[in-house]
Amino acid sequence: MKKNSFEEQIVEINKIIEELESGDIPLDTSIDKYTNAMKLISECHVMLEKAEGKIKKITIEKNNIKIEDYE
Repeated sequence: MKKNSFEEQIVEINKIIEELESGDIPLDTSIDKYTNAMKLISECHVMLEKAEGKIKKITIEKNNIKIEDYE
């Protein structure tokens, strides 16, 4: 199963939020959608943590480029 991109998951989360806020869906469906949204949010959080680990701080000191992990 192909994993959706971060952006695709955000779109899906927003779609679920709109459906839940509409109040037009049965309670059982609402619970399922809420559960799915929480799973997507968790996956997005993991993606953000991985991306954060890749971010590097680049500084120039005495004409030398220095790359450090971002904190």
